[in-house]
Amino acid sequence: MTASSKRALLVANGWVQAVIIVLLFGFFVLGFLAYRTYTGEPPIPPEVADPSGRVLFTRADILEGQGIFLRNGLMEYGSIFGHGAYLGPDFTADYLHRAAWMVRDFYRQMGWDRAQAQTLADFKTNRYDSATGTLTFTIAQAAAFTQLCSYYQIYFGQTSSNHGLRPEAIRDLESIRKLTAFFAWSAWASAAMRPGKSYSYTNNWPPEALVGNHPTADMVVWSVLSLIALLGGIGILLFAFGRWQFLGWHGAERRAVSFKRPGEVPLTPAQRVSAWFFFVMAMLFLVQTLLGGASQHYRADISSFFGLHLNTWLPFNLARTWHVQLAIFWVATSYLAAGIFLAPMIAGREPRRQHWLAYALLAALALVVFGSLIGEMAGIEGWISRAWSWFGDQGFEYLDLGRFWQILLSLGLFFWVVILFRGLRLRLSIEHRGNMPWLFFFSALSIPTFYAVGLLARPSSNFTTTDYWRFWVVHLWVEDFLELFTTVMVAYIFVLLGIVRERVALGLIYLDIVLYSAGGIIGTMHHVYFSGEPSVHMALGAFFSAAEVIPLTFLTLEAWSFLQLGARQGARSRTPFPHYWSVMFLAAVGFWNFLGAGIFGFLINLPIVSYYEIGTALTANHGHAAMMGVYGMLAVALALFCLRYIVREASWPERAAKVSFWSLNLGLVWMVFATLLPLGMVQLYHSVSSGYYDARTLKFVTAPTNRVIEWLRLPGDVLFILGGVLPLVYLSWLGIRHARPAAAEEAADVLFTDVIEVPQQ
Repeated sequence: MTASSKRALLVANGWVQAVIIVLLFGFFVLGFLAYRTYTGEPPIPPEVADPSGRVLFTRADILEGQGIFLRNGLMEYGSIFGHGAYLGPDFTADYLHRAAWMVRDFYRQMGWDRAQAQTLADFKTNRYDSATGTLTFTIAQAAAFTQLCSYYQIYFGQTSSNHGLRPEAIRDLESIRKLTAFFAWSAWASAAMRPGKSYSYTNNWPPEALVGNHPTADMVVWSVLSLIALLGGIGILLFAFGRWQFLGWHGAERRAVSFKRPGEVPLTPAQRVSAWFFFVMAMLFLVQTLLGGASQHYRADISSFFGLHLNTWLPFNLARTWHVQLAIFWVATSYLAAGIFLAPMIAGREPRRQHWLAYALLAALALVVFGSLIGEMAGIEGWISRAWSWFGDQGFEYLDLGRFWQILLSLGLFFWVVILFRGLRLRLSIEHRGNMPWLFFFSALSIPTFYAVGLLARPSSNFTTTDYWRFWVVHLWVEDFLELFTTVMVAYIFVLLGIVRERVALGLIYLDIVLYSAGGIIGTMHHVYFSGEPSVHMALGAFFSAAEVIPLTFLTLEAWSFLQLGARQGARSRTPFPHYWSVMFLAAVGFWNFLGAGIFGFLINLPIVSYYEIGTALTANHGHAAMMGVYGMLAVALALFCLRYIVREASWPERAAKVSFWSLNLGLVWMVFATLLPLGMVQLYHSVSSGYYDARTLKFVTAPTNRVIEWLRLPGDVLFILGGVLPLVYLSWLGIRHARPAAAEEAADVLFTDVIEVPQQ
């Protein structure tokens, strides 16, 4: 078939041009910010010495200390520059506060009248000499470094179970010295003036009165401008939504549908294999929630787990590492399976032996999951001393798995794209590259492409640079390109169900891409306000992250429009709608997108709020509501949709899907509103009133009032796991135990419905 005989683009060329312009502009800005990251990151001095020239530590010590921090999973216990876990302290703020206190006491013991003023001068003055490569600490700062080496030796070497780490987590004195050197460097960068500026390398974060760290003008101004951008953007969106009918799902489409019974839709062999993916997904989900309960219990009772000393065999940092990694794994597994399931429906056929490739992908996925989890445990437990970053615990939050497993996972995702391309190849050959089949393929290709960017975050690089690339995965991969893929998938499901025309769905996809990418790409920078980046990252990150809430508002309007459309089409159909609970989960995605990603996300993204809040329970509140509420609920929706066709009709338990829906959503509501949100507000108030350092201490985190709030979460967790996850495990097991037989390999129905055009009145 010639290029001229391909099916033409179903929407106006302006949509394609708008998407290209938005993407080019967004990545051009990110490229500029990457350049500014490398040129503006806090320098790592070759030598740090006292005034007499005695070397305290070197650049190699700092980087090796960073490696010790990552190898031992300490980013999944505490944090650096505010990023990491929330049980242990932020070690930047911890070192800075303790060192400042010691320096002030040093001057007071010498009888100085202006001890506080001298302390401020010691920390604010930037004594790094780029010509000689030497950073000079004052005598008081050098003495504080020595004292803090002893303090961290006791902290990480203790045998008790009152801090959540494994007993004697780090015992080697030289390792402690290098780890302390890394903390000292991060604290120096947080207080010393950036050359030519009136604030530090971290924009005066953390707030610390002892060294004169206070909010900057950029924080206040860009917080105000972010609010203006949000209000103005939502106003324009609502005007456009009410003014033009092409926005959103067309609730008044002149067509009726007759939904085919699931047993009447033939299955291909590869679609049948996807049942195994969904079973693996459900089991990983179950383990992930159990680990979440265990890690949460540390905050309610840090010394024991109902009488057991949990930290001896499952320390907090290992439990949280697995909890975070499994969240990515089980959601991704559902997406992989849904892609394999939908491909033959889109193409109208399935190539021979496609199911063997699906089995190979499942085996590769199992290898990466179990290999990386074992490697993370081996790294944290200290069983791997050499090549730890490759096969052990690489240590970056959300990128904890070793680089070997990270590469394998990236290759596995590319292999999945090959499977999809193999199935879609003939359909793609007759389609314009702007139509839905190509968008399905391009959005799938973006998943491994942008996950692989995480390989640029290397444990041996400047932490500021690694954080920049890490958040390409944490934010850009998740909040833009996973959103893109899910938008295309959900839209395609609606088209295949016959609920909307392909032209309508395609226009909506382009609109969502423009709205998401306009704010989401550059909005990635709201994560790195205080990671040592220049202030331009804060300005652009704050302004464009405010724009991210606008498409979430649009999604809420979409969800309501779609539910109305679904009710209308269901009333017209001569057969029952088989996907009620799948659609309910999709409606839940819209709700949690607006609440968790939109409201809770914007709450912590304002620079002036983030300054006091970063690394507190409000971050966890946003993370749980957005990750589980959006991507988790969507993963379950896709699983139920596909399983409804895989499981024999007589064996399908509709009640189990209903129980799972209400239990997962009510459990998440309980988790958020009974514990995470109130605890986050208490911690934020304490951070503002008493200091960020104090709000991150174990003493405050495990204070009696906070422990009561933590215990209040227990009923919600029990409901979530027993009522929400276990029925999903049962449903996925039915996909294996009571699966319908597969049809001929090349057979596939294009639609799940019979469509009847309704004459115009």
